Amino acid sequence: MREETAATGGLLFGTGPNGIFRRTVPKPEEHGERRMLRVLGLPQLTMIGVGAIIGAGIFSLAGAVARDVAGPAVLVSFLIAGAASLCAAFAYAEFAGMVPRAGSSYTYAAAVLGEVVGWVIGWDLLLEYTAIVATVSIGMSGYAGFLLESVGIHLPVWMLGAPGTGEGHRVDLIAMLICLGVAWLLNRGTKTSARVDVVLTVVKIAVVLLVVVVGLSKVDPGNLTPFAPFGWGGAVTGAATVFFAVFGYDALSTAAEESVEARKLLPKAMMLSLAISMVLYVGACIVLTGMVRYDQVDPSSGFSSAFATVGMSGVGVVIAVGAVLGIVTVSFSFMMGASRLWYALSRDGLMPKWFGELHPVRRVPHRATWILGIVSAALAGLLPVQEAAELTNIGVLFAFVLVCSAVVVLRYRKPDLPRGFRCPGMPVVPVLGVLFSAWLMSFLAAGTWLRFAGWLVVGLLVYALYSYRNTRRVMPGGSVDLASLDDPVR
Repeated sequence: MREETAATGGLLFGTGPNGIFRRTVPKPEEHGERRMLRVLGLPQLTMIGVGAIIGAGIFSLAGAVARDVAGPAVLVSFLIAGAASLCAAFAYAEFAGMVPRAGSSYTYAAAVLGEVVGWVIGWDLLLEYTAIVATVSIGMSGYAGFLLESVGIHLPVWMLGAPGTGEGHRVDLIAMLICLGVAWLLNRGTKTSARVDVVLTVVKIAVVLLVVVVGLSKVDPGNLTPFAPFGWGGAVTGAATVFFAVFGYDALSTAAEESVEARKLLPKAMMLSLAISMVLYVGACIVLTGMVRYDQVDPSSGFSSAFATVGMSGVGVVIAVGAVLGIVTVSFSFMMGASRLWYALSRDGLMPKWFGELHPVRRVPHRATWILGIVSAALAGLLPVQEAAELTNIGVLFAFVLVCSAVVVLRYRKPDLPRGFRCPGMPVVPVLGVLFSAWLMSFLAAGTWLRFAGWLVVGLLVYALYSYRNTRRVMPGGSVDLASLDDPVR
């Protein structure tokens, strides 16, 4: 059923067939090679979420933020970021319980705010997810270098970091190889790669617990003073930088069409993964800045270097091994999210179908995955970690603003729609999500805003020259009847 009227049907800015604000919800592919396999249950979904959340944000970026931006108040940075993320997580969970389709916030926004808004978010997140893969691979590279040096292997200086990150650095070759390796793993198939992801995530959680349990006995309260040497503004700026470390559930929601019961399981997995991760983050931040003074933290291998400083180099090596293995799961989750998002955009006609084609045997978007692996490898090899992180954060915060706004709009537009999960505290919680996200965006550098604006301009040109016409060929008609969202979907 379509909500079309003569008044809106032909308007460019309307919701009819020719309107850029028509609301679209694609039908799932039920047969043939265009359908992905439903193999993910609650444990796998939760582990994908935890795998996406816990990674370079704590193993590497926490050290850089503590040393240069927030000091011991990096703990507050994570708590602020976590509070903002929780508000958005409630909104994501409500949508995941109603619109269990691949595409995450792109799909949600297109269903409620209109096609062009969904496209802007989708285009934005393609860049941000790719930048996240690059960011965490850079973080993993630092621990890999620490590990190699501990066994007497010294790599040439030119391959140890991006230009400007150290004397003689030309490219971060280890980070590039990590990106390409993750692309290869994802192309083995969802079931196989998810099993590997679960194992590595369990290893990563064990390593973080080791850091917290053993490290608490080595905490010197004197190192925590002054707690906020850069002022509380530094803690907030730090929150804007580490934000990408607390929103892994966004990538998780892109796997909706590979979940056995997406409507029920996705909201649960989102809440569980965020809760587990925040508990581990708090403990790890206390240990990092309590063992070593904030201005002596090694930004590339913070925890391993900290344990080596207090005479526990053996533990430091174990942490480096766990960090290298564990951070793979973050790259895995976000590259998986980016490839499923690209699949959704291609399926809906907003991008050429060629990019979203599934492998005939493994049923994964193999072309998109390899392209993402190559692009993320280039970013990882040439960008410093903080620049890559800020590029990531502005796009995700922007998506959070739109998703939190959309959940309010839909709750009041269609209050009786069946929902597998209902965002609590409506409309206060999602409005807080909007305000938190906008506030954190204001602390990002002007250069980050310019790069973000440039990417969006390119995206709007692609929409005007290709996507607008092609998507009407693939999905003709005006806005969907939002009541159709209650159709039973597994």
